[in-house]
Amino acid sequence: MAADKPLLLVDGSSYLFRAFHALPDLRTVGGFPTGAIRGVVGMLRKLQADFAGSPIAVVFDASGPTFRNELYPEYKANRPPMADDLRVQIAPIFDIVRAMGMPLLTVPEVEADDVIGTLAASATAARRRTIISTGDKDLAQLVSAHVTLVNTMTETALDEAGVEAKFGVPPALIVDYLALMGDATDNVPGVPKVGPKTAAKWLAQYGSLDAVMARADEVKGKVGENLRASLDQLPLSRQLTTIRCDLELPVGLANLVPAPADVETLRTHFERYEFKPWLEELGGGEAPPALAPARCEVRIVATAEDLQALLRQARDAKRLTLRLETVGSRFMAADVAGIALQVSPGEAAYVPVGHDYVGAPPQLPWGEFLAIARPVLESSDVAKVGQDLKTIRNILWRHGVDLAGLADDTMLQSYVLDSVGARRHQLEDVAAKYLGVQAPDFAAIAGKGRRQLPANALPVDALGGHAGQCVDIAGRLRTVLRPQLDAAGASASVYDDIERPLLGVLSRMECRGALVDRALLKAHSVELGERLESLAADLAAAAGREFNLGSTKQLQEILYDELGLPVLKKTQKGQRSTEESVLLDLADHGHELPRLILEHRSLSKLKSTYTDALPMEINPRTGRIHTSYNQAVAATGRLSSADPNLQNIPIRTPEGRRIRQAFAAPPGKKIIAADYSQIELRIMAHLSGDAGLLRAFAAGDDIHRATAAEVFEVARAEVSEEQRRSAKAINFGLIYGMSAFGLAKQIGVARRVARRYMDRYFARYPRVREYMEGVRDSARAQGFVETAFGRRLYLPEIAARSGIRRKAAERAAINAPMQGTAADIIKRAMLAVDEFASQTSLDVAMVMQVHDELVLEAAAEDVPAVIAETRRRMQGAADLAVELVVDVGVGDNWDEAH
Repeated sequence: MAADKPLLLVDGSSYLFRAFHALPDLRTVGGFPTGAIRGVVGMLRKLQADFAGSPIAVVFDASGPTFRNELYPEYKANRPPMADDLRVQIAPIFDIVRAMGMPLLTVPEVEADDVIGTLAASATAARRRTIISTGDKDLAQLVSAHVTLVNTMTETALDEAGVEAKFGVPPALIVDYLALMGDATDNVPGVPKVGPKTAAKWLAQYGSLDAVMARADEVKGKVGENLRASLDQLPLSRQLTTIRCDLELPVGLANLVPAPADVETLRTHFERYEFKPWLEELGGGEAPPALAPARCEVRIVATAEDLQALLRQARDAKRLTLRLETVGSRFMAADVAGIALQVSPGEAAYVPVGHDYVGAPPQLPWGEFLAIARPVLESSDVAKVGQDLKTIRNILWRHGVDLAGLADDTMLQSYVLDSVGARRHQLEDVAAKYLGVQAPDFAAIAGKGRRQLPANALPVDALGGHAGQCVDIAGRLRTVLRPQLDAAGASASVYDDIERPLLGVLSRMECRGALVDRALLKAHSVELGERLESLAADLAAAAGREFNLGSTKQLQEILYDELGLPVLKKTQKGQRSTEESVLLDLADHGHELPRLILEHRSLSKLKSTYTDALPMEINPRTGRIHTSYNQAVAATGRLSSADPNLQNIPIRTPEGRRIRQAFAAPPGKKIIAADYSQIELRIMAHLSGDAGLLRAFAAGDDIHRATAAEVFEVARAEVSEEQRRSAKAINFGLIYGMSAFGLAKQIGVARRVARRYMDRYFARYPRVREYMEGVRDSARAQGFVETAFGRRLYLPEIAARSGIRRKAAERAAINAPMQGTAADIIKRAMLAVDEFASQTSLDVAMVMQVHDELVLEAAAEDVPAVIAETRRRMQGAADLAVELVVDVGVGDNWDEAH
């Protein structure tokens, strides 16, 4: 080891969580999360640059319990399970750290802090300058004349004077300081209502934790009572917060020498996780070969004669690939700058209709284009191909054209082939994946950010070339994707029978929109504003002073310093949490302020998200809100809603239901809401074939009451509402892989009790466990699972060597068939109900889809017949081993009908 270089001890676990929570949701084209990898590796690369040649150890927590769990079984029991998106990034981080040549340590039965403490103690004994890179305050106890803490994220350093300035106590008293405060995150018991200021004050006054304990009788007030009540547990708290510095480690200081980087391994990882700038920096290494550029001859069509000739070719070929270039992306407001059309591969045409910059060449007026193209666009004999045909159809509908012959949508083809592998299914991603072609970049011709030019301001040749290349790629993708769909089990059927026909159904529903009462929303907004003003006064009274509710710092001071409420949880940066779950727990401590804060937050969100925002979404021409349903986003096949999102409007509170009241029926009509009852539990009964579940559904039992009777071993008539609620959590939680820890937290029992409930559940419903085990085995053998209709959901991590990544994939293997089958059923129901609405003489139309619910408008006199046929078609959307039950309601608005 170079004697003049400081020893670097990296708290890898601190890096890991800070990177994951600080960076945005970064992913590869294939959807694999990379934010934590990028953050950790980036910080380590900076350390390498700042301390070139220094000996180093990167230390992570090992999996499994530690000696602290033996001292105190509830240690860290409050911590939620690690997010799946973080779990899968740990193994790649380890691989990259080793490939960078950095010694990486994980020591069983102790924590990373203890390994760092032991190495720091050895370095101090050798009078070796040591830098600990961390964001964890607990490590401040290790600071000495030779040891400094450095926070790479905030670029701050703490020496002995810095520790005392920050915490109010010197490094030697940090353990005592931590013991007095406790730690809600690690579940270390402290003295209730003792925060940083009180702990520092006592230690300054008495000199040590032992002295504070010895003179506890001198401390007055409620906090003194709390101190005296905590005397028995304070020695344990000190043990839990004390970092061990005496471990027998498998390596010593002499082993912490950086090795040469394994460039080939780094290149492999940087390619896999798409870290292109780092690829280019590798010594002698190059980025992977660039994708081939798109190649297509594009001609500009600016006369009626040329357009008519092109459309004749389309009629003869019975196929037309098309793309719109617009100003704005929302279909109810987008203006068309031009249209790209293709009949033959390798050749495309661009018809400018809305370029209005100074010096723009002559072009066909938009109205003339529509008049000429309408017969072909509305002909079912000419198959239409494109990327995101629904948006194209919606824009044309707004201008009076009913696009027909919807044949192949390359976005949907990609989505059905691999919903997880390319989450956004944008043209550039799909082209790169399936064609090895780089789609043209709009920013290359229009610029970026605020300076980006709109489509109508771009030169006709530039935008025409861009649009023509894109439409050619869509046409080529269709020919590549179709054979892959045919070869992937029932994927072609899912595409042909569900997703492709649903495109037209969703388009009609979006164009129709939902009628909304603007006046009611505005009145509700005024009432919410008045209630918020009243709440602000109540908040000030409960807090004892006025404060800024949007200031986390002020909120922390009032809750924890001034009111002395217990610190139940801390953020990843060590701040005292004020998140909703914490405030709910604090409200149970009897103080009114947390409850008022939660109420204010809830009402404020309703006002800003709905009552203020929704009136602005009402189209002035139609008087309706026109959302967009995302058909190619959710991995399981579920639809989502955007611009605006109509699927998350609250239903459990009176204020939320009032928002639903604004979604009203026109005069002479009614709103009908038809909702599948407990569809995912019925799907589990079908997939598992469990006799107990099948019997309960066949008898028409309340499934949650039936489960409660089984799990709590009581007669059904004696099941309490609390037991039924717990059984509901068990029913839904276990089929999605919830752990005993998660169940215990949700229903408010000890983990061992939750484990007992789980064991009873599986004893009563044994085929459920068998199904779960069977689907995991099948997923490992095939690499994917399927819904009841053959929709494939690939699980690339199911055979991962990392147990963490493999377990996450196994949970997904259980979840996906149920969620995906439910998504398929509601989509099939939409197709059936739309067919009925299109063919019947009754006055009925679908206006919304929300999860497992369809919302329709119907003439008042037609309601009984519409209900009967809607229920029949929804129940007939799948042939399961249990009957599908559809709950139907009717009203003048959505709330009344639900």
